[in-house]
Amino acid sequence: MKSFTSFIIISLLSFGVLIAQDKKANNIDNSNIALQGYSPVSYLDLGIAQKGVKQFKSKHQNVIYYFTDAKQKAAFDSNPAKYLPQYGGFCAFGVYAGAKFRPDPNKFIVKGGKYFLFLYNLELDAQQLWLAEKNHSKLVKKANTNWQKLKQTYN
Repeated sequence: MKSFTSFIIISLLSFGVLIAQDKKANNIDNSNIALQGYSPVSYLDLGIAQKGVKQFKSKHQNVIYYFTDAKQKAAFDSNPAKYLPQYGGFCAFGVYAGAKFRPDPNKFIVKGGKYFLFLYNLELDAQQLWLAEKNHSKLVKKANTNWQKLKQTYN
């Protein structure tokens, strides 16, 4: 898998799909909005990707999260750690491979009480690569190890 992973990284870079990120541990825009405005509660509690609205937002560790309604905001505010995206909201497969890529907010999986986001474009569907491996625990273990270094670096 290592040589395949290297091929994927090189392919991503050569096709120009890497979106410059000037943040370290969180995939946020210049307004410090996480998840491109999608609700973290929708991912975890409903298993769907839903855009949040400005009316229902919370700030946690200087990062802003949007929600679809007051109930979602209250759920997040009572336990923000539960709803934080894995790997700061960067592509889980990218982190597994040792790099930070901005994901498509509609490509995700929920497993073990956590949600993982993935890069998707015409060249690559990182979610499918992750699922094809069929060993979620192995991928998470390697991604967790890589994340300890990656979250300290700019990308």
